[in-house]
Amino acid sequence: MKYLVVSDSHGDKAILQKLVTAYAGKVDLMLHCGDSELPVTDEVFKYFKVVRGNCDYDLDLQDEQFFDRGQDKILLVHGHLLGVGFGLGGLQAKMDELGANMAFFGHTHQLGVEVINGKLLLNPGSISYPRGKYTAIGGTFAIVETFADENGKQIEVQYYDRELNAIPELQVTFNGK
Repeated sequence: MKYLVVSDSHGDKAILQKLVTAYAGKVDLMLHCGDSELPVTDEVFKYFKVVRGNCDYDLDLQDEQFFDRGQDKILLVHGHLLGVGFGLGGLQAKMDELGANMAFFGHTHQLGVEVINGKLLLNPGSISYPRGKYTAIGGTFAIVETFADENGKQIEVQYYDRELNAIPELQVTFNGK
């Protein structure tokens, strides 16, 4: 399975349309981790699954979504309600509650990915207003690809910039059971 994960576009509809043009039909799921500042009825959300962030005021947006894609059990949240700015404990607890083995979240505007206790936690960073170590890239999103074979599960994560260029130093592969 292949997932495009983006977050914190803060009204930058053009970048979301660019992602739709480039990736619709080429990935299994397009996910937006909140703070789009667009209404749930916007046509771009015909392509993205989206959640409400702390800067989203459309009450029809959900605070979280859960997707069961076979071996991938995905929690999609913004993260502000789970305190991701202070650590990942709340996010991990929500994953355990739902039986998720992958969580995609935003809020901090800082990209990051890790596997904790066999579960993937990924922040794609902000596509429009990045912060932290990778601010100079000017905005990021991630593509996550999962594979399963007789040797177990493999997850490949590749981060991209706003020009849709892969960032070679921001690629990682996780192998698990």
